[in-house]
Amino acid sequence: MPEIAGVGPARARRPFFGRLAEQYRTSNKVGYVMVLPYIAHFLLFTAYPLVFALILVFNRWDIVTPMEFIGLRNIQRLFRDATFWTAVVNTLKFLCCHIPLQIVLSLLIAVILNGPIKFRSFFRGAFFLPFVISGAVVTILWQQLYSTDAGILNLILTRIGMQPVPWLTDPAWAIYSIAIMATWKNMGFYIVLFLAGLQNVPPELYEAASIDGANRTQQFWGITLPLLQPVMLLVVILSTIGGFSLFIEPFVMTGGGPAESTLSVVLYLYKQAFQFLRMGYAATIGFALAIMIFIVTFIQRRLLDTDQPV
Repeated sequence: MPEIAGVGPARARRPFFGRLAEQYRTSNKVGYVMVLPYIAHFLLFTAYPLVFALILVFNRWDIVTPMEFIGLRNIQRLFRDATFWTAVVNTLKFLCCHIPLQIVLSLLIAVILNGPIKFRSFFRGAFFLPFVISGAVVTILWQQLYSTDAGILNLILTRIGMQPVPWLTDPAWAIYSIAIMATWKNMGFYIVLFLAGLQNVPPELYEAASIDGANRTQQFWGITLPLLQPVMLLVVILSTIGGFSLFIEPFVMTGGGPAESTLSVVLYLYKQAFQFLRMGYAATIGFALAIMIFIVTFIQRRLLDTDQPV
């Protein structure tokens, strides 16, 4: 057997855990002590909840009585649950409205704020401010704006001769009204991401394109947008994950109504867990949501990341 450089044949054949124990004995113990809080946090707040939730999938539990093993009944029920699939459709409607709005508006404002405008720092802070405000506070504010009778938006519409819009009381409008509000709240965070990407674009490219006769529109489509591809992918994935996690907005504004038109998957999970105490079924919904997020983000990465093989 050929010897490994610096290691004799006997040591090379030593079992993996034996080598690991020797490495631990000869290493600096301070490093292990420093990472111990993180390991404890991970085991207590990440690993344990995941394992416990997986156990709940195969059990019936209402917190009060002991767990009852029921096998795959929760999974079978999930596929037959029409309300769950209504929540999935509502969430997808929200995503189809929220993500394009988020990308277009955030990118447009970031391009403007990246230019030589007055009070640029003030506007950057003003656009970021809604993101750091409590979601419940923003939701209550927009609930007042959307009020059919006394909301500012409908007062403006009536002043210009239009009919009031039932923003939150009409099933055809409600989920899209929530999407507009969520876009307004989260837009500041994505503006910061786009600004960081724009400031990494070499100005020499714009100078060369300008010398060649390219106008601002051609520079945007030929230089800015291609170089923003990594940021664009990040924005799309984060917006998707945030959209699938939709909860505070429908919970506070509509409670999932009217006619379950704003019932999101996370809100339905919450109701199953904390209103009906069906912890096993709620855990099943949670794992189904995680699988959906993984599938959608995987497809997005394949479609948007040209560096990855398709």
